[in-house]
Amino acid sequence: MERKIKKRLLDIPLKSDKSFFLWGPRKVGKTYWITHNIKNAVIIDLLKTDVFADYASRPSLLRERYQNHKGIIVIDEIQKLPVLLNEIHWLIENKHIPFIITGSSARKLKNKNVNLLGGRAWRRVMTPLSLIETEGFDIENIMISGLLPPHFLSTKAIEDLRGYTADYLKEEIAQEAIVRNIPSFSEFLKVAAITSSELLNYTNVARESGVSSKVVRNYFDILEDTYLGFRVHPWRKSKNRRLIETEKFYLFDIGITNYLCGRAPKIGTPEFGKSFEQYILMELKAFKDYRNPELDIRFWRTASGYEVDFILGEGDLALEVKGSSRVWEVDAKGLIALSEEMKIKRKVIVCLEKEPRIISGDIEIEPWELFINKLWGGEYL
Repeated sequence: MERKIKKRLLDIPLKSDKSFFLWGPRKVGKTYWITHNIKNAVIIDLLKTDVFADYASRPSLLRERYQNHKGIIVIDEIQKLPVLLNEIHWLIENKHIPFIITGSSARKLKNKNVNLLGGRAWRRVMTPLSLIETEGFDIENIMISGLLPPHFLSTKAIEDLRGYTADYLKEEIAQEAIVRNIPSFSEFLKVAAITSSELLNYTNVARESGVSSKVVRNYFDILEDTYLGFRVHPWRKSKNRRLIETEKFYLFDIGITNYLCGRAPKIGTPEFGKSFEQYILMELKAFKDYRNPELDIRFWRTASGYEVDFILGEGDLALEVKGSSRVWEVDAKGLIALSEEMKIKRKVIVCLEKEPRIISGDIEIEPWELFINKLWGGEYL
């Protein structure tokens, strides 16, 4: 089946007079969504050199040009020129003009002197594609292409991924973070990809990357600030078992991860199992960003080796991910051990089996597509 993108899940109420920050990594589809959903909007693209130069030299131009404007104004890639937020603030407060302010990095906006509009703009995040936004979705293919829209649709995904990692993950982020040692940063990216989904060990990553642990911590912060990765924190509530309290780190897109690792996972391999876990987390992350921003996603691991891949909410859903076509009773041992520690509303193993079933009394075996459709249909949370 030909790959297609259906309507995106992002929801911004355009008929309101509210302003919005719209965050997300490069090429996730923010600008495309805006141009196809907002008619006759003024779009100020700060990636254009001449536009940037105009407003960088004279930020007040925004107020002077648009103080009598009726309708939405879009400021694209605000991190390039955070000083514009002062003018945006004035136009929202005094002229009641709604803005959509996009960005692919929050790093410069963390500066204590940056005006973040004091709650006058709501926050939205756009993620890579979900299964339910697509047609022609093939689980092995997306392990290679990933789920950034242009890569998902591409007939030459590897070439696109090569360009993305060269142009964005290296040059853009290096420039954004004022990283001077680009070779070390490039090596760090490969190590971060290889260790994606594993317990975060700054010392080991530093050794493999050829930089200090302090620098590595900063590099991981850069990836989070630019929406190119995120930490998953451990569940820390336990009655009887000693828990591992180290975080995990995941890159934001499975195609990027596998490209940097130089692998093309096939069903039945350990590499596929690791990638499949990351893909399911991408769906969970998209669900959190679009439907339930307060949703907590954590993992559970004990010092003795019991582990559950993800716990959602306050035990609303415990999830084990298996990239195999057959699940055995032994695969439920982590969920069973967790049930002895706390009350879990639903326990699910997501896998490649074709039909749902129940094991160990109340542990649901769910085919991955069925699980995702139930998730977005509101059956779990």
